[in-house]
Amino acid sequence: MVKFGGEVVLRTADLLALLEDVAHLRSQGWSIVVCHGGGPQANALQERLGVATHKVAGRRVTDAATLQIMKCVLAGEVSVDVCAAAAAVGVPAVGVSGVSAQLVAARRRGPKLVAGAGPEPVDFGLVGDVERIGVELIEHLWAGGYVPVVNTLGIAAKAEPGQACEVYNINADTVAAAIAASLAVEHLFLVTDVPGVLRDVRDPGSRIPTLSQAQAEAAIADGTISGGMIPKVEEALGNLARGVGAVHILGAARGALREAATNPGARGTVFLGGAGRAP
Repeated sequence: MVKFGGEVVLRTADLLALLEDVAHLRSQGWSIVVCHGGGPQANALQERLGVATHKVAGRRVTDAATLQIMKCVLAGEVSVDVCAAAAAVGVPAVGVSGVSAQLVAARRRGPKLVAGAGPEPVDFGLVGDVERIGVELIEHLWAGGYVPVVNTLGIAAKAEPGQACEVYNINADTVAAAIAASLAVEHLFLVTDVPGVLRDVRDPGSRIPTLSQAQAEAAIADGTISGGMIPKVEEALGNLARGVGAVHILGAARGALREAATNPGARGTVFLGGAGRAP
């Protein structure tokens, strides 16, 4: 399972390099799901259309106009760009919306307290919490020899009488984690703009190759892991608890995915847990 954000998609060279690694791993027998976000593309389209971007604690508030933009960006622009890049390196990618066959079944998130957002519950609007992943669609595409490229729209399991099922915007990390857990994957690769967890954020050479849960918790407690890396690490540990075999945080450099997959810890940072069933 490979997840990356819209930032990687904007950098064509990085995207092609990443997908070349996907092609190599497929040639070695790996079955792979790709999950992508589209934050920068959504911000750019909102600006062009004059639709204000509203975020709370770094998460997008999704009103009806914003959801329309997310549909255009996630199921349109970014999905097409990823599949086009995949075709260039010989990866038979199929762009799939989380809405398709209710792949990402979700419920609308109610107002909730958010750290750093004050004492009142925050209503994120048309944002969903995942209830179920329809792994049957992914397995069907795998059986046909395809690589699913999943965007992070979700859909309500049921509709109100006379209405279509409601569609939701969902964070890409959340969707990737839910898919990885539902498939009990051996490896979840979270591709970021950093080369892994660093002891010193100013020194790429201070990368920590491997972390157990106890080591990660200790590194947070003593301040070695700090700032924006804390939620990434906590999310990685949560994925291990949900049955993912190993979670990797790594950059998009050429060969990084291939090397991390075949030699865990050689690139990025790998969080080690129990074995899963499918890469």
